[in-house]
Amino acid sequence: QVQLVESGGGSVQAGGSLRLSCAASGYTFTNYLMGWFRQAPGKGREGLATLDSYGRTTYADSVKGRFTISRDYAKNTLHLQMNSLKPEDTAVYYCSAGASLETMGAGFGFRGQGTQVTVAS
Repeated sequence: QVQLVESGGGSVQAGGSLRLSCAASGYTFTNYLMGWFRQAPGKGREGLATLDSYGRTTYADSVKGRFTISRDYAKNTLHLQMNSLKPEDTAVYYCSAGASLETMGAGFGFRGQGTQVTVAS
């Protein structure tokens, strides 16, 4: 059974940085396309970034150049480094396994319980 547990959320001032982590278990880490999506209050899910087993990445235009997705194979952990944060980045952030940038926003794939990120202006 795939299990994803996010951590690293919190409150930060605009312009600040946070690093999210996702501990994965229950499956072979490299077998799935991994990614992150978010959901802000009253809004739909937004796919943010993906990382495949070849190390190829994709990013949503809204976070390109500010967010970086990476993985630690030894620790079966996925990360999302978020820099230059903006108030509009405030949302619950979820780790995803098995979905593309487009389909994770539609509810496909596995996901964790989420971690709250709040960016104050």
